[in-house]
Amino acid sequence: MSSRALRKLQGKTHQEIDPLTIVGEESDSDTTENTENSNKKSKKKKPTKTAPLNPFELLEDEDDDNEEVNEEVSLPTEQPENQAGTKKKKKKKKKKQKEKQNKDVNVEEDFEAILKAEGADPERTEVNGDISSTPITQKMRALLFVEHKNLNPDNEMRRIFGSRVVQAENSRRQRQQRGRTRQRVSWLTTPRDNWPPIGKTGLTMSLLETRGGCQYFTFEHSQNYQDVEFKFYDAVESLNPQNIANIIQLHPYHVTALLQLSEVFHMGEDAQASAELIERALLSCELSFHPLFSLTTGTSRLDFKRSENRPLFLALFKHLAIVGQKGCYKTALEFCKLLLSLEPEMDPMCVLLMIDFYALRAQEYSFLVRLFQEWEAHRNLTQLPNFAFSVPLAMFLLASSQEEDHQKADTMLQESFLMFPGLLHPLLDKCSVNPDPQVSSHAFFGPDSQYSQPPALKQLIGLYIGRCNSCWKQPEVLEWLEKNVKVVLQRVDNKDPMVEEFRVRRLSRYQGTPRNILRHILISEIQDATAALPPDIANTTVLSYDPLPPLDSVCGYDRPVRRRAVEDAGALSTFFRSLLPNFNIDEPAAAAGATGQNGNELRQGIGVLMDAMRDLLNNIRPMEVPVDNPGENPENEDIEFEPEEWD
Repeated sequence: MSSRALRKLQGKTHQEIDPLTIVGEESDSDTTENTENSNKKSKKKKPTKTAPLNPFELLEDEDDDNEEVNEEVSLPTEQPENQAGTKKKKKKKKKKQKEKQNKDVNVEEDFEAILKAEGADPERTEVNGDISSTPITQKMRALLFVEHKNLNPDNEMRRIFGSRVVQAENSRRQRQQRGRTRQRVSWLTTPRDNWPPIGKTGLTMSLLETRGGCQYFTFEHSQNYQDVEFKFYDAVESLNPQNIANIIQLHPYHVTALLQLSEVFHMGEDAQASAELIERALLSCELSFHPLFSLTTGTSRLDFKRSENRPLFLALFKHLAIVGQKGCYKTALEFCKLLLSLEPEMDPMCVLLMIDFYALRAQEYSFLVRLFQEWEAHRNLTQLPNFAFSVPLAMFLLASSQEEDHQKADTMLQESFLMFPGLLHPLLDKCSVNPDPQVSSHAFFGPDSQYSQPPALKQLIGLYIGRCNSCWKQPEVLEWLEKNVKVVLQRVDNKDPMVEEFRVRRLSRYQGTPRNILRHILISEIQDATAALPPDIANTTVLSYDPLPPLDSVCGYDRPVRRRAVEDAGALSTFFRSLLPNFNIDEPAAAAGATGQNGNELRQGIGVLMDAMRDLLNNIRPMEVPVDNPGENPENEDIEFEPEEWD
């Protein structure tokens, strides 16, 4: 039955029913009468210049009106045709709903089929920046999936200190920066109004290929950006930070110059200026992203071998460390996932060595346990001391919060101590805990356990203890640790076969430290780990804007070779270089972009020579000039030679 017939039928029923009862029943709302009058008027008058209507909205309105009429007005039982009409209407409505549901299911199946054909996971796909809220998607969300709101440390500060404190601080900053230019919106950082306006920097990003459901991108430098890069290399070689500052003054969003000057401020203990320069570098990188480059899906890749991509890795690493120092551990964990997703297989910044710390501090115990369970098969995470000890700690804390048994945590912690016995005493020293006499006198945890471990293992243990010792200082955690250590001693005394198995495994592995771990230790600046670095790395000149570049580094362009470096370097620099072996006057000075063994030896030799020259200049003392006839020239008696005149 059509809607017009239903209206006529409803009009007849209104005439048959007493109007007094209708007024009494419909005194609260007159929606049905208003809709009928409006429908009658619309039939008599033609609309003039009205907005186009959606036909689906009209169908929904008619269905809603019919439902209201059926609820408010009860039709008499004497009319079987009306009952048949309502039944047909209900059947028709149910049929439409089923067709609509089937259509939605078909659309979803087609969408998933397209994604699978392209190699993407439909359950991990982001649409318009929002994550689908279906239960299946929530369970199957990728470990490296990042949410935009979690990248802003202000959101976490609001949860910690309250919104009033953060709003008061933001309003204070706005009053100070009133009248400044408004900056563009960014996800990685919050631009400040006192920053210079950003225009075309010459830094762009292009899509190389799509493989295995992931998109591979790379940064590209325009010709003007390359010229600024060459000037930056010259400024680094001059050993004068003012030259780098001059470049930033002319090009305020040059990424490598910002990173280098940030390190200068960091060495000068100006943390605020250092952090601000890193945020500006992140803003410059983000505004150069490709439209398909996603921060949240975890499927965008960057090749660390390309020198143009490495500044973003370094800026993200330093930024998350600064955010973590502020106590925003949840935000730092999100940046860890973002940095790891750029190249998860190689992990050039060794994010796996610190992601456990931020997960523990952010109380994301389930995430850490799930990461270990899913990545252990192909990454062998139990061979890293941080995962070997942080995962059982997360299991214990998770079981304690849920009041469950923590037998799995006990077993894993005992096996970790059997594998890494040299970690116990340094950890207790950092926690200011005196071990039990039974533990301190036992040979398994004695000094031999620390001296016999390979140097690479010492570096990993020192890195973990220096970073994660605060996670073990809780009284209930120390009590749990003491109980399991005593069980380990019993297993050693009972000659458990796992003791010898782990000893052989410990001595056979950890032969040499990978370059990405050395890079992580140098950037982290944790004293317990840097003290165990090999001499060849500790004495190597490390470039702050590109620490320990890969040996197979690739660059999209070459730096032009200067025919005579003497003209640019000056007489003093030429003299210093002439003291080096294999000196060639036509050879350029130590270039910041030099790679390979020869470049490292040249930079190391220049560094040693510059240190020696500084010591020589500091030890120079002028001699007093003897005066033969003081009476002839009495003015010479008052002459005094100050050391400052020799500087």
